[in-house]
Amino acid sequence: MSALVDRAALALELSELRAKGERSKVVLANGCFDLLHVGHVRYLSDAASRGDLLVVALNTDQSVARLKGPSRPVITLDDRAEIIGALACVWRVTSFEEETLEETLRALRPDVHAKGTDYTPETLPERSVDEELGIEIAICGDPKTRSSSDYIA
Repeated sequence: MSALVDRAALALELSELRAKGERSKVVLANGCFDLLHVGHVRYLSDAASRGDLLVVALNTDQSVARLKGPSRPVITLDDRAEIIGALACVWRVTSFEEETLEETLRALRPDVHAKGTDYTPETLPERSVDEELGIEIAICGDPKTRSSSDYIA
């Protein structure tokens, strides 16, 4: 059973919540999460603290392979989604194939776009979309000292 929620279905769910006046502060975090480690947990926990509902967008298997190389992902999308979805701080898990999160930001329109400490607000690839849509940027987690690629190597 997959913990993944289709992006279009999630956009509709969020739209319905907002239409009912259930205006929870939505935080969107994303990543490959190819091999979950404590740095990921700290990032997601910090992101969740920035709002009421944490949505995590995972790169698809094809996207991870493009970004990390043909031997990746180590763990399939469905398994990554189930693991991430089991974290108490996570409300929903979706996926995206694109190089950046721009289409997901446009579809879900979160209040907060959370990124890890390997970014700054100025270096976010999606910065212009965040600004256009009025989405707050939050840099979350500990300074990056761990990476899945390092653990795998």
